[in-house]
Amino acid sequence: MAAPSAKATYPAEFIVINDKEVKKKVSECLPNGAFLANAPLGILVCGDLSRACGQELSYMLQDCSACTENLLLAASMLGLGGCWLGVHPRQERVEALRKLFKLPEEIIPVAAVALGWPAETKAARTNFQPEQVHLNSW
Repeated sequence: MAAPSAKATYPAEFIVINDKEVKKKVSECLPNGAFLANAPLGILVCGDLSRACGQELSYMLQDCSACTENLLLAASMLGLGGCWLGVHPRQERVEALRKLFKLPEEIIPVAAVALGWPAETKAARTNFQPEQVHLNSW
């Protein structure tokens, strides 16, 4: 919750998932998230559109994405592994999770995060592409 937020509206909401059955049901809503069923913990990051800056979807998504990234960085600093599982804008995923958690209309599931202890330690990686960095002009 220390992530930046447009006009400090902080529209992010979190559902912490530690129940095995609920994790399994969430994993079934996410085509690439089968491993979430066996993760020690899952977190569903949602946004409250009514609290977003100007009630704009784009601001809400940016704010929730910043929260998700902070969550993953904090987890790694604690020695945990985490994986960001995309939800929005896939409507079938949004609707499945909305139904599963009985979310109010203004609450939009944005991302799910699986957390646990990593099975292996990998070297730090970078995807730095110098040709994608522009100085003072395109």
